[in-house]
Amino acid sequence: MAETGYAPLNRTVDKTNRVLREIEEAHGWTSERRNQSYAALRAVLHALRDRLTVDESAQLAAQLPLLIRGVYYDGWRPSTVPVKAHRKEFLDRVSCELAFELQESEEDLVKKVLHALRKHISDGEWEDVKSTVPKDLASILP
Repeated sequence: MAETGYAPLNRTVDKTNRVLREIEEAHGWTSERRNQSYAALRAVLHALRDRLTVDESAQLAAQLPLLIRGVYYDGWRPSTVPVKAHRKEFLDRVSCELAFELQESEEDLVKKVLHALRKHISDGEWEDVKSTVPKDLASILP
């Protein structure tokens, strides 16, 4: 467990490390590839955030662990959302944010990242997110 001297921060660091570890395990990456798991998490979060309305984005963010919520909001410009994107545009956006070459499809990456995050989000909120995006994009959300 991380020791920051403040219990809520310790918990969010631990939750974030668990999510990153799950992403690494899903891809067969070692912990030495933590930068890649973080980059994948960030790219998927930002693509999803920018596809949602401001209200839906805030409702989703409220359920994320504190540290991941900070990553989610980093660089956000609410006046420019939602960005209209179907499946292909969404996956292209994720790919553009990655600073490493994928050994799999963008769709597989997105599914693995969202699967790791999904346990932090209520069923009702996840259904709201899925109902907000086009059906072809919703089909790749776990």
